Amino acid sequence: MSHSANIAHSTSSEQSRSDVTQASASLIGRVLLSAIFILSGVSKLAAPAMMIGYIGSVGLPFPTVALALAVIIEIGGGIALIAGYRARAVASVLALFSVVTALAFHSALADQNQFIHFFKNIAMAGGLLQVVAFGAGRFSLDARRH
Repeated sequence: MSHSANIAHSTSSEQSRSDVTQASASLIGRVLLSAIFILSGVSKLAAPAMMIGYIGSVGLPFPTVALALAVIIEIGGGIALIAGYRARAVASVLALFSVVTALAFHSALADQNQFIHFFKNIAMAGGLLQVVAFGAGRFSLDARRH
């Protein structure tokens, strides 16, 4: 192989490794972002009466409907995000959900626990906006549709 062909092959090989690293990081990131939503949705199903009472206690209307919507968004959105199915739209919904729930349930910032939960939700929204900006990556259903 000539020197220039060697350089081209090396550059191509490095680009390929970089692409796989980026695609892998994107997949792992989606899995990690999704975990909290799926676990939260499943925990709501385990104690629906308690969750309906909690939702009602913060003054949200229709707590039963709110619970059903939360479970659908958390479990459905979490699974769709892992799969990379319509990832930008799903991540947008999950980011908005994270901000709304931070404001509705964790706005007592003088309480250190609520302060942490509030900013955890805001940080999750930030991570989700990265998916909105850059998409799901190569290892996703979205990549297969194009």
